[in-house]
Amino acid sequence: MRKSKFSPTQIAKILEEFDLGKDVETIARDHGVSKATFYKWRQRYGRMEASELKKVKKLEEENAKLKRMYTDLALELDMAKYIIEKKL
Repeated sequence: MRKSKFSPTQIAKILEEFDLGKDVETIARDHGVSKATFYKWRQRYGRMEASELKKVKKLEEENAKLKRMYTDLALELDMAKYIIEKKL
């Protein structure tokens, strides 16, 4: 998973600028993000504050780690089943 170059605090400030009336093109140009990225952030982190955003980011990272662990264990289980069936 690629790490964002923007911290949760920066993302919250960028979204707050939009709420204060700044248009998307200006925000995208000033901060060096695409409009698609801005809208994705807005959809995902809408009315969150920086502290809430940090918690969400941490949970997303933990979730990705758990998914990788599950995938590894599932592969090991499949291999073990295959080996056991082959021996019988």
